[in-house]
Amino acid sequence: MLPPTRSVRHLAALLLAVAAALVLPACGSSPDAGRPDEAAKLLLDFHPGAVHAGIYLAMARGFDEAEGVRLSVEIPGSGTDAVKSLLSGQARFAVLDLHDLAIARAKGRDLVAVMALVQRPLAAVVAAPDVPRPRALEHRTVGVTGLPSDTAVLDSLVRGDGGDPAKVRRVTIGFDAVPALLGGRVSGATAFWNAEGVALQARRPGVHVFRVDEYGAPAYPELVLVTTRATTQDSPAVVRATVTALQRGYRSAISDPDSAVSELQAAVPGLDRALVAKQLDAVSETFQAASGQIGTFDVPALRTWAAWEARFGIVKTAPEVADMFNPRFAEEGAAKATEDSG
Repeated sequence: MLPPTRSVRHLAALLLAVAAALVLPACGSSPDAGRPDEAAKLLLDFHPGAVHAGIYLAMARGFDEAEGVRLSVEIPGSGTDAVKSLLSGQARFAVLDLHDLAIARAKGRDLVAVMALVQRPLAAVVAAPDVPRPRALEHRTVGVTGLPSDTAVLDSLVRGDGGDPAKVRRVTIGFDAVPALLGGRVSGATAFWNAEGVALQARRPGVHVFRVDEYGAPAYPELVLVTTRATTQDSPAVVRATVTALQRGYRSAISDPDSAVSELQAAVPGLDRALVAKQLDAVSETFQAASGQIGTFDVPALRTWAAWEARFGIVKTAPEVADMFNPRFAEEGAAKATEDSG
């Protein structure tokens, strides 16, 4: 057989180039395809505690790398602004209190919640043993941190119990609910029932913990994983990998709490293991939705929350739930978990 002529060889090369060009887009040029194989910084909302156990366990067991993302956690300092960190690209993800996200969006910050770390409010008022119910806080002094959401939580609790919030004396104490209450400076204080509430009950039996959703507030996910809308659009594979990894981490924290506490303590020296174990035992029930899924959003419940958020003055107008939340990633991760377990 005679060797191919130059023109034939040229035509063959051209056909191969065209075929390669047609194949490449399908193989991975889309940002939504395949493993991202990227690093991503996750900024916490507060000093690490039991509610973050799933994050640390996900990294310790390599769930992040298995999904194609290398997570690193940053603990916020006193001057850290999570919203600015996200918008400037200093952090890819952040854990935010849902009220802080609503306030940021009201200011025009285009941030989106992509996963619920918990499925119910953590906000509460902790009160001295001689305060048997929220309306008994009338004419007493209650400590607040100074955050806008504190007023809403306190007002909702007292009003939900038939009391008059205007009759409650308020004093700003920052995040010192435990020492302020133990020292008798206040009769009650806004706090998280899963953190300060557990700590107080361990140190002073008889302390009351009034959870905001037990007195009229709607169910809402207190802590959410947040990123920019641009990230969800330009790097959906990174978002998907991060959410799926954290879902695996929180699922493991439920099934193996001892390991979750150990990994958290190893990563954050100085934590009181016994206290963290009690806090995890208290909060782990909130990691799962009623369906048993991890990280998903209850959209109808969020619409009820949005109306409550505006009614109690945290924001002036009810947040647009469709713009503020992107349920897609958590739903895909939950579906994958169901498929894998089946």
